[in-house]
Amino acid sequence: MDSYIIQLRRMWVSQDGDALADLLSLRHNHILIPNIGSETAMTKAMEHLSAPFDDLVLYHLKTIAAINKNDPFTMYTNQSSAVQSLTKILQIQKEENWMLRVMNVMCLELRLLAVRTESSTSNRNMKPGEVLEKCAECLMGCFRVCAADNRSSEYDTKRWGMLALVNQLLKVYFRINKLHLCRPLIRAIESSPYKDHFALAQQITYKFFVGRKAMFDSDYKTADAYLTYAFEHCHKHSLKNKTLILTYLVPVKMLLGYMPKKSLLEKYNLMEFWELVESVKKGDLRSLERVMTKHETFFIGAGIYLIVEKLKLIAYRNLFKKVYLVLNTHQIPVQSLLSALEMHGIEDVDMDETECIVSNLIYEGKIKGYISHQHKKLVISKQNPFPILSTIL
Repeated sequence: MDSYIIQLRRMWVSQDGDALADLLSLRHNHILIPNIGSETAMTKAMEHLSAPFDDLVLYHLKTIAAINKNDPFTMYTNQSSAVQSLTKILQIQKEENWMLRVMNVMCLELRLLAVRTESSTSNRNMKPGEVLEKCAECLMGCFRVCAADNRSSEYDTKRWGMLALVNQLLKVYFRINKLHLCRPLIRAIESSPYKDHFALAQQITYKFFVGRKAMFDSDYKTADAYLTYAFEHCHKHSLKNKTLILTYLVPVKMLLGYMPKKSLLEKYNLMEFWELVESVKKGDLRSLERVMTKHETFFIGAGIYLIVEKLKLIAYRNLFKKVYLVLNTHQIPVQSLLSALEMHGIEDVDMDETECIVSNLIYEGKIKGYISHQHKKLVISKQNPFPILSTIL
């Protein structure tokens, strides 16, 4: 225990951020030292360490004591206090950034403790998401300090810590479904001169979450660009992460008109999408409904059910294109489109609803033409009446 306090003091004086981050990590083996979370240890820390570092260590030791008692809420509250002490240190160190490594470790562990506390059965009296919201406020304290560092020196600016904090905040906001709070964070990174120079792992995480947000905002081109970057730059052996990225990239690609190969889906064990691909390509609405029902649990669990549902419009487009090819005319009776819908499992649909579907396809650029309400016909362009999907979104 004494040697641990001595090491802390030595690393603090020598400004060794990497070593200090290990010594303040809840995943380091020092938490197994007997009596490390005792009152005696806390007293020695206050005696041998100088302010403001002593407060940070005090709360760290209190967090360890709560770990030994298996008390998630107390673990979280003490870690939150430790991060707040760290924020004050960052504010004081106006010309230095060597504590950023410590910040990254402590903020990551704060978020993990917040997640654990949220799921703890001993905290049922708390509102869902309450702990994570408070966690986000604590993380924002560190982010503001880093973002406010306007020194011209690229080497020691605290702005190098911005993306790691943004990633932690994005994970929190996605978990509590407050995606609107992501916008100012994204703007801060996109306007940063360092946005292409952060660590690759941090960039991949950032691109993944921003891509997902763009997907939910129906900005499919942006979603495609960001998720594709994340997938292509993710390490080839990180199959779990690449599979997670593909879970969102595949439906985005499909909405843009790019259908994935069966071999790709087999490689990443995402065959739920293959039946979807076949149904959409054929314009088989009955089959599409069946596939969505069959894999409903998977789509809902991944948070993409509503996105997948939008593929119906692509299926409508492909079905109506088949009608056009069969009739070989640029004036297609709406009744023929209605009959095609009924043949492919769309029940309780009438002429008005069919015209509404066609209008949506025209509005979104998936069909070039107009509806002649007087003659009950879809009049389509003689040049490329069904544009390639990837060129219209």
